[in-house]
Amino acid sequence: MPNDDYKLIDKFEDYYEPSTTTRASSSLEEEELGIALDDKGLLQEPRRRHHREEHFEQPELVRDCILGLSDGLTVPFALAAGLSSLDNTKIVIYGGVAELVSGALSMALGGYLAARSEMEHYKNERRREEQELELYPEEEEDEIVELFESYGMDRASLEPMLAKLRESPERAVDFHMRFELNLEKPDPNRSWMSAVTIGSSYFVGGLIPLIPYFFYEKARPALYMSVLITSITLLIFGYVKSMYLTPRQAIVGALQTLAIGAAAAACSYMMVYVFSYDAELEAPPLPHA
Repeated sequence: MPNDDYKLIDKFEDYYEPSTTTRASSSLEEEELGIALDDKGLLQEPRRRHHREEHFEQPELVRDCILGLSDGLTVPFALAAGLSSLDNTKIVIYGGVAELVSGALSMALGGYLAARSEMEHYKNERRREEQELELYPEEEEDEIVELFESYGMDRASLEPMLAKLRESPERAVDFHMRFELNLEKPDPNRSWMSAVTIGSSYFVGGLIPLIPYFFYEKARPALYMSVLITSITLLIFGYVKSMYLTPRQAIVGALQTLAIGAAAAACSYMMVYVFSYDAELEAPPLPHA
């Protein structure tokens, strides 16, 4: 074959050589589909993707923070707005700080008692389950079978698991607590952690609406600044809270949180204004000197 023919063949192969763009797009498609091709373009064994689940490790802590901040940003803000109708910053500061401290202590105590009650409930149910497993082991196994029958599993398929549970009564109790009663063992330090988290979150949230009153002599401009700062805080808090609970409705959650806080503040302001106005009308005139 002449040399010119060799050159034509080389040019022909160069012309059909895949471009870098084509290779990159092919690699991207292979990565998305989870497949792999060898040097000859033949399908290899599919590659397994690494699946990683992301969950909050301490949902109770987040829940306590949300509870404390929700009340802290709403109740003291409404109280400060209501007292602002009296046009006296000292009254707003004294009343707001008193409510802030008492409210934080009350919220902390409520969180502590709720966590303690949860622990006591778990212990009582566990003792009852231990007695039932000791007195009625067959009936307890039937409950497990009934529980998994709704998932299409029969007693024969569950027999290896039931045999393992018979070997360890402690595991059997744990299993019944988790899957039959839907109860998980609470953290022993949960009561104190809940009290501190809820109380401190309430205090921090309630302090935000009161900050402007420390820098203004008149209550009206302090109220305007408090409304601005608290509204921004409510929007941010509502958005972050919704991102944790319902990410697809984060904007709606932010607006709902702002609306609740604004409604509470407006109602409080109008109530105090009306009562203070009636008190001025009913007050007897001062005697002349």
